[in-house]
Amino acid sequence: MHDLALLRDLVILVAAAIPVVALTQRLGVPGVVAFLLTGVAIGPSGLRLIGDQHSVAGLADLGVLLLLFTIGLELSLSRLARMGRLVLQGGGLQVLGTIALASVLALAVGVPAPVAILSGSLVALSSTAVVLRVLADRGELDTPQGRVAVAVLLFQDLCVAPLMLAIPLLAGGRADSGARASDFGLGLAALGLLAAGGRWLVPRVLDRIVALRNREIFTLSIVLLGLGAAYLTAAVGLSLAIGAFVAGLIIAESEYGMQALSDVLPFRDTFSGIFFISVGMLLDWRLLLDRPLVLVGGTAALIVLKTAVAALAASSLGNPLHVSLMSGLTLAQVGEFSFVLASVAAPLGLLPPASYQLFLGASVLSMLAAPFVIAGAEPVAGALARWARRPAWRLPGQDASQLAQRHDHVIIVGYGLNGRNLARVLRAAGIGYVILEQNAPAVRRGRLAGEPILFGDGTRHDVLARVGIERARVIVFAISAPAAERRGVAVARALSPTVRIVVRTRYVAAMEDLERAGADEVVPEEFETSLEIFARVLRLYGVPSNVIEREVRAVRSEHYGVLRGLELPDLRLDALRHLGVHAAMDTIEVEAGSPAVGQSPTSMDLRRATGATVVAVVRQGRALYTPDPAFRFQPGDTAVLVGERETLDRACAYFRTRRDGQTEAPPAS
Repeated sequence: MHDLALLRDLVILVAAAIPVVALTQRLGVPGVVAFLLTGVAIGPSGLRLIGDQHSVAGLADLGVLLLLFTIGLELSLSRLARMGRLVLQGGGLQVLGTIALASVLALAVGVPAPVAILSGSLVALSSTAVVLRVLADRGELDTPQGRVAVAVLLFQDLCVAPLMLAIPLLAGGRADSGARASDFGLGLAALGLLAAGGRWLVPRVLDRIVALRNREIFTLSIVLLGLGAAYLTAAVGLSLAIGAFVAGLIIAESEYGMQALSDVLPFRDTFSGIFFISVGMLLDWRLLLDRPLVLVGGTAALIVLKTAVAALAASSLGNPLHVSLMSGLTLAQVGEFSFVLASVAAPLGLLPPASYQLFLGASVLSMLAAPFVIAGAEPVAGALARWARRPAWRLPGQDASQLAQRHDHVIIVGYGLNGRNLARVLRAAGIGYVILEQNAPAVRRGRLAGEPILFGDGTRHDVLARVGIERARVIVFAISAPAAERRGVAVARALSPTVRIVVRTRYVAAMEDLERAGADEVVPEEFETSLEIFARVLRLYGVPSNVIEREVRAVRSEHYGVLRGLELPDLRLDALRHLGVHAAMDTIEVEAGSPAVGQSPTSMDLRRATGATVVAVVRQGRALYTPDPAFRFQPGDTAVLVGERETLDRACAYFRTRRDGQTEAPPAS
C-alpha cells in the first residue's frame, strides 16, 4: 500500500490555495501574500489541515531552488552593466545602509552581533514580486521612482547568494570560526570553478542539444543543469539554491537563456508557491495576537527604516526629494528572499522561535501593506518635500527666470525619445518651448545640447505655474505613467482652461480617463502604430495619398473608436471598397532598349495587350496625365500603371530591356 500522506497534503494545499489566490487577486493583493495567508490558514496554528509542515519541506526546498534558478536566468552581467551606476550605487547603498542601521539598532537593545547582522540582512531585502507587480499594474515602471526601484531590486537579487553563503559563518562559534571561514573560502572557490567551467562548457553543450531540434530534450537539459549545479554546491557544504542561482546566470549569458526561462517558469511558479505556503504554515498567529502592539510597532518601524535608507540611496543618484521618498516607500517591505534566508538561519539557531514568529508576522504585514503604501507614496512624498522646503522643480543654482517668462510656448513634460523628437521639430519650426524632466542625467544631457530644460515634475502645481502654464499655448505630456499623466492633465487644466493639452499614452485603457481629466488630444502608441500599418497597406494597394489621409483622419476624429471595437455607423472607411481590393498600382522606370522607347501610350495599346493601363507618366519630376500627341517614351521616364496584379507583371515587361536583345514593340492598334 502506497503512503498517500504527501499526496493528501498536496491536494489540501492546492485546493486551499486556489480560492485564496482568486480572492486576493480580486482585492488587488499580490499572489505571494495569498500563498502566505493560505499557509497560515491550513497550518498547525490554523485549521490544522496539514499538521506537520515538514511533510512538504522537500517540495518547498525545490521551490527555493527553482526560484533562485529563474532569478539567475532573468539576470545577466550584460543587463547589470547597462544599468551600471544606478544598480551598484543605489542598490549598494540601500543594502549596506539597511544592514548597518538595522544591526546598530539591534545591538542597542542587546541583540547578539551575529543575530543583529542577520536581522539587518533580512530587513534589507524587498519584495521583487510585490513591487514589480504593483508598479506594472499602475504603469509606473518607467517613472523615475520605478527605475530606481528596479535597479535596487536587481542589486538585492544579486546579494541573495552571498548572504546565504554568510549565514553559516554567522552561526559558527568562536571555537570553530576558523573552520567556518575555511568552509566559506572553499565554497567561494567551488562557486568560482563552477562559474568558470560552466561559462565555457554550457554554451557548447547547449549548441549540440539545440541541433537535435527536440524541445523535450532541451527542457530536460536545462533542468539537469540547474539540479546538477545545486547538487554540486550541496556536496561541498553550500546551499542547494546557490548552485541553481549560478547555473541560471551561466545559462542566461548564452543565446538560449530566454527560451530556458520560458521553459522553467511554470515549474518555478508552482513550487515557489508551495514554498511560500510552507512559510505561512510556520506562522503562529496566536502568538502574534498576544503581542499586537509589538507586531504593529515593529512593522511600522521596519517601513520607516527602509524608506529612510532607500530614499537616501535614491537621493545620492541625483533625484529630487519627493522622487527619493517615493522610491523609499516603494521598497519599504520585506522580500520573499528574506523568508529564504530565514528558513536557512532558523535551523542553525540564529533566530529564536519568538523572534522568528515576530519576523514572519511583520514581514507578512509589510507585504500586505505594500500595495497601499505604493499607492499613497506620491501624496506623502509631496507633503514631506514641501515640509522640508526643498522645491521639487529645480536643481540648486538653476536659473529658470528667463524660461519662465515665455509666452505662447509649448511645455514638454518628459525628455525621453518622444520628448526629444518633439523638441527637435519645434526648434526647426522656430516655436518656443520649455522641457520639464525629473531624470537628472537626462537634464544634464539636455543642457549640454543647449535645450531649454528644467529639472522638475511636470505634474505638480507649483512647477507648471513657474514655467508659465497660463501663458502657454500647448502642453504635451510625453511620459509613460498613466497615474502621473492623469494627475498632470488635471493640474494643467485647473491652472489654464485655455491651454491645449496633448498626451501620449502607452496604454489604451487610459484614454477615457485622460479625456475626462481635461486632455484635448490623446495619442495612444498602440493605435498610432495600427494606423501607420493601415496607411502602408493602403499604399501597397495603390490607394491615393489624399484618400489615405482622409481615412486616417476619420479614425482619429472618432477617437480611435473603430480600433477600440465600438460601433460607429457614421464612420466611412471605404478606401479599399470604392477602389476594389483587386485593383493595384505600380510604377516602373522606362529602360533604354525596352519596347516602350519611342512609343506613346496610345500606340502601345497596352490595355489590349496586357490588361493594364498607363494612367500617368513622370518625366524629370513632373507628372503628365494627358500627354500631347507627339509624346514618346524616353529612357528614364516613369510610367504609372493600374490593373490586376498579374496584368501589371505582364505590362512591366514592355518597359524593361529585353534580356535576349530583342526590342520588338507590341503591335499597334
